[in-house]
Amino acid sequence: MRSRSKRYTKDAAAAAAAAKVPLEEAVKKIKQWNTTKFDQTVECVLSLGLDARQADQSVRGAISLPHGIGKTLKVIAFCEGEDEAAAKAAGAVEAGSDELVAKVLGGWMDFDVAIAHPRMMGKVGKLGRVLGPQGKMPSPKSGTVTPEIGKAVKDYAAGKVEFRNDSGGNVHAPVGKVSFEAAKLVDNINTFIEMVKKMKPAAAKGTYIKRICISATMSPSVELELS
Repeated sequence: MRSRSKRYTKDAAAAAAAAKVPLEEAVKKIKQWNTTKFDQTVECVLSLGLDARQADQSVRGAISLPHGIGKTLKVIAFCEGEDEAAAKAAGAVEAGSDELVAKVLGGWMDFDVAIAHPRMMGKVGKLGRVLGPQGKMPSPKSGTVTPEIGKAVKDYAAGKVEFRNDSGGNVHAPVGKVSFEAAKLVDNINTFIEMVKKMKPAAAKGTYIKRICISATMSPSVELELS
């Protein structure tokens, strides 16, 4: 069984004993618990009233948060011709066609996001069994299959966040770093929550947002009041 530090155990007990709190207070708690030597990532998790087995009750998208997430992502682009040059100019670590597909099939995975031009999907499709399990397969729904290669690379390299519900109906995403000013974290979290609200599937019945929590990499979670 995994052991927890005395600090974590103390913080977890305090979190468990606390009532649901407003977002501003929750962010304050997370920042107070920042005792590590590295800059922890803050994550927001929404528990949704979805039947995740139903295709018409899925929630999936991508969002550029107003203050970024405090991390530059490694992006690759499957494209040809002028788009290849545009992708590299926008910050792609790799861009190309057949050679890049072969490189990924060969096991190279040193990237966070893959972008693809629609014309390339016939070739990129064979990577589904490799990229799918890692959540890196380009998809129109997430905006990673697009003819605007340069713009997509720039957006994702700057920290555009992809999200999708899991089998339990939960949606989560990084929303910044503990070092961010509290107001910026609040702004990012509110932006993410509002987007998920707007994406409520028409087929979803009953309460849509059942629970919202935030936590940092090495902290317990804090549950938010639902307005």
